[in-house]
Amino acid sequence: MKYEKNIKASSGYLMLIVLSLIVITMVVGLIVMDNPLFLTFMLPILFIGRGFFIVTPNSSKVMVLFGAYKGTVKSNGFFWANPFYTKQRLSLRARNFYSERVKVNDKIGNPILINVILVWKVSDTYKAAFDVDQYEEFVRVQTDAAVRKLAGSYPYDNFADGEHELTLLSGMDEVNEALENEITERLAIAGIEVMEARIGYLAYAPEIASSMLKRQQAVAIVAARKKIVEGAVGMVEDALAKLSTDNIIDFDEDKKASMVSNLMVVLCGDKEAIPVINTGTLHS
Repeated sequence: MKYEKNIKASSGYLMLIVLSLIVITMVVGLIVMDNPLFLTFMLPILFIGRGFFIVTPNSSKVMVLFGAYKGTVKSNGFFWANPFYTKQRLSLRARNFYSERVKVNDKIGNPILINVILVWKVSDTYKAAFDVDQYEEFVRVQTDAAVRKLAGSYPYDNFADGEHELTLLSGMDEVNEALENEITERLAIAGIEVMEARIGYLAYAPEIASSMLKRQQAVAIVAARKKIVEGAVGMVEDALAKLSTDNIIDFDEDKKASMVSNLMVVLCGDKEAIPVINTGTLHS
């Protein structure tokens, strides 16, 4: 049998009544009738007593008879089953797994620190009990392997302006979906259902963090300067067109070049401009 089989065990309360009657009969026989043969009732008492078990909410009992899987009891309550069954308890509750931060290389070779938050539960008790050895350890190792594979499939960030490549930092929803699919595929062999998987921590490794911060700052400065220059050029064009349209001043090529130069310096400078009053002509 390679799949889970749900079975219903006998009521434990009914067998408890039977056990009580046997115990009462033995006690009466020993005390009232003073017959030592009633001591043989100990055998069925011990036999029946070993068959009782309890299944709590969101848990199960895997039944095995001399190495053969007989089924799984998932119903809650007090039950009795064949005393020769071995009863392995498996929890069906949802569990959180917060993995250790691991250092891996992203797609372009940068060392990063990453970990994952995983919510999972056992969905197939047969696979969890018999297809893998220590399914909880299997979840830990396979999750770690999935995180390493995911980190190597995407760059941490995209510094090239104008490109839209999916990255670990910017494409969090898509990356988390890919991570969940990868972990689900890996844990299916153990009968594990992945309820949620997402990146919990993501950062550059300490040895390159400061350098990458400077790189990010440089990229931000270049992008900001580009926007400033684009805006300044537009403002200069508007200013020259307005002056010419309103006939405020006649520009020759030299005057126009001088005006453009002065406006660009004022608009693009990172410090406040200091005005200089010219009391002569533009050529003085």
